[in-house]
Amino acid sequence: VQLVESGGGLAQPGGSLRLSCASSGFTFSKYDMSWYRQAPGKERELVARASSVGGITNYADSVKGRFTISRDNAKNTVYLQMNSLKPEDTAVYYCNANWRYSAITIYNYWGQGTQVFVSS
Repeated sequence: VQLVESGGGLAQPGGSLRLSCASSGFTFSKYDMSWYRQAPGKERELVARASSVGGITNYADSVKGRFTISRDNAKNTVYLQMNSLKPEDTAVYYCNANWRYSAITIYNYWGQGTQVFVSS
């Protein structure tokens, strides 16, 4: 199983970045795909999630209206479009794949993370 994030880097406040997470080694379409982030000294937090069925998306309140998660099941890739970036968006962003196979079995995978730094 591999989750490989890309697209991080330095952006100015008000700018945009697009993160990608290319996945392999599992049935991508079965998994809820999410982006998490972790800033220095803080806990990892959920940023956005795209469900495996129904096209349902959820966002942290702090990014609603600025970030958009999307997935391409044909390419096994999930994206995070980040607009109107703020310095407080600075963090390592992680891709996550999660599938509740049964009541007691959950498959959960993480990428290695990509750094986003927002500063003027």
